[in-house]
Amino acid sequence: MSDKSVVVIDTQALLDWLVFRDASAATWSAAVQARHLRWRSCPRMRTELAHMLGHPRLSRWNPQSEQALAVFDRYAELVDDPVATQPALRCRDPDDQVFIDLALAQRAGWLLTRDKALLALARRARPLGTTILRPDAWAAASAAAP
Repeated sequence: MSDKSVVVIDTQALLDWLVFRDASAATWSAAVQARHLRWRSCPRMRTELAHMLGHPRLSRWNPQSEQALAVFDRYAELVDDPVATQPALRCRDPDDQVFIDLALAQRAGWLLTRDKALLALARRARPLGTTILRPDAWAAASAAAP
């Protein structure tokens, strides 16, 4: 049984929230900050976020890396990296496998992503209890969830 109060958030969605200040992140990020939505993450995901915050392609947005990582540390419930076993779902992009593995291991109700390789798993993840969807679709989906 999944827990609709638990979410796993991929790096692209985090950048929308913490760097680009994208309006589509407002609803779910407010739910995370109010602790209505429990954001689970792991050390590999934090390392990836830190790496991306220093990426040259983001420099024109002047990411506040320390501030973004402080938000991560404040709101993410850090759990162990998922164990690399035979996954229930295999992502086409090995770098994104950690997101689906963690969502399933933590029985997360939600995996927020804009990544096509993860979104391609949505139909197969739903019977396992995790709804994979674009971050901008979370508000409507969560309102309709039982």
